[in-house]
Amino acid sequence: MIEITKDKIEVAKLIAAVSDEGAGATDVFVGTTRNKTSDKPVVKLDFEAYEPMAIKELQKIVNRAKSQWPILKYAISHRVGVVEIGEEAVVIAVSTPHRKAAFESCKFIIDELKKTVPIWKKEIFEDGDVWVAAHP
Repeated sequence: MIEITKDKIEVAKLIAAVSDEGAGATDVFVGTTRNKTSDKPVVKLDFEAYEPMAIKELQKIVNRAKSQWPILKYAISHRVGVVEIGEEAVVIAVSTPHRKAAFESCKFIIDELKKTVPIWKKEIFEDGDVWVAAHP
């Protein structure tokens, strides 16, 4: 499951999507909107994506991850539009037979997503806004 959505992400839905009787581990990364960056208060975030390419790029990342770890199931959801403080911006869930593979594959997916997927983040402050590079 890979989705780009304007709706709030249901973390439990993603966890359920990766449930598998062969899984000894499920790892979940939940990226949320924080209330400041470099000590400057953030009001909210606004994400934009080139959705068809973002989904293709996410699938490529998953395929690379599956070639390195025994991923049984995966689920990725990324928000677009306004994401308020404390809300989930991205959720990644993977299930594998053992915990090490779950941790490593989930980390790989979020790290690669930040590098290559055409999703852009704007931080909105009380006094303006700024587009943010993927890796601060």
